[in-house]
Amino acid sequence: MADLIPPSGRVHWIGTGLSTGSGLGLVCAETTTVLWGRTVARAESCLARLGLLGQAEPRAYDPDSLTHQLAPGDVVVSMLPADHHPALARIALANSAHLVCSSYVSPGLAAHATAAAERGCVLLTEVGLDPGIDHLLAHHLVDAARGAVGDRPAVAHFGSYCGSNPAVPNAFRYQFSWAPRGVLTALLTPARTIQGGLPRRFARPWEAVDQLTVAGETFETYPNRDSLPFVATYGLPATWRLESFARGTLRLAGWSEAWKPVFAELAEADEARLTALAARLAARYPTTADDHDRVVMSVRLSVHTDDGEDWSGEWTLDATGDAREAATPRLVSVPLACAVLEVVAGRVPPGLHQATDDPEAVRGWLTFLATHGVTATFHGDGEV
Repeated sequence: MADLIPPSGRVHWIGTGLSTGSGLGLVCAETTTVLWGRTVARAESCLARLGLLGQAEPRAYDPDSLTHQLAPGDVVVSMLPADHHPALARIALANSAHLVCSSYVSPGLAAHATAAAERGCVLLTEVGLDPGIDHLLAHHLVDAARGAVGDRPAVAHFGSYCGSNPAVPNAFRYQFSWAPRGVLTALLTPARTIQGGLPRRFARPWEAVDQLTVAGETFETYPNRDSLPFVATYGLPATWRLESFARGTLRLAGWSEAWKPVFAELAEADEARLTALAARLAARYPTTADDHDRVVMSVRLSVHTDDGEDWSGEWTLDATGDAREAATPRLVSVPLACAVLEVVAGRVPPGLHQATDDPEAVRGWLTFLATHGVTATFHGDGEV
């Protein structure tokens, strides 16, 4: 691994959609920031929406323009869809710059991991809400459990669930804000979990709906993507036999019943029908200016050792949007800002990373979040 290319203190934030929230202001306050939008006008509009006019330079984005503006040590922040990240990584690495994004690691982005490490560049991923905050909470639970019971042979149960839903439930138990097609596409993405100690695959995740009680309230959950690689990501000891392990989406009680007609269409939908269905549902159940979102997250771990010792813990987060800002963009952009500032400060080593697994860094990131109004509550054995 090469030495870290010293960060320059200049940040290029790419994307002005609704997920670009108040975290951008935290970055602007500590760095020289360029906000790249589809047009200069869109970048200016985003800055005005966030009360940041004059605090970042608005630019019209295209890959060539970004290439000509990048200098060694600059940080590129992508709020573009995940399929843009491999190309952005190529641009960043070619200019000895670093890249930060909130999305999952794609195979195309992972292909740049070796080059990043060899060139002294950071590729910091999965640092939003989910993935992002959930990773920090999971690492804390595993670290706390290992501190309490060690790596003795044990049976373990792990579950991590998050969802953004209407603060005031409607009959449909959901409202669409942005990327309505993405919501439906996620339901068509096969998922894998561990149940009963064995891997389980679900071609249609909505057929694996379960109930989950969080702080006395009952929700519905379903598995999201492939959970199994995160066993290694979270560093669970090989001596712990996983009875259950799942990462998934959390919905309001009654969601699966309300969505039965949607599931019936999804089962038969081709690309055109999927696009039409998304447009129809978004028009029928939109998020208006009077509506507020509510984000609920639960990350829990329990361990029972073979010699009879038990440990359990759960982190919960429950945040509601208000007239100033929706909860979801705040909970995506604030941890993203924390990650960007960690890179700017030179505290992230070269190479590809999924948030952070360093216990001291996890505590530092959680402190940053709490300082800026993103708080989670711990319930369980021991103290935090």
